[in-house]
Amino acid sequence: MEVELKTKFPKVDTKLISSGGGVFEVTLDGELIYSKKALDRFPEEGEIETLIKDYSN
Repeated sequence: MEVELKTKFPKVDTKLISSGGGVFEVTLDGELIYSKKALDRFPEEGEIETLIKDYSN
């Protein structure tokens, strides 16, 4: 997913941070925009891209 995001959003700084316990979170400009832990599910296809686009507008 990191490579896909870098390709679609070259100006967005993406990095994969390894952790345990199934945590998957996405932050943008220091704001949490997606949390697998809070939603109890992995993002659907295209969901992260939509969140980034919505945040940027």
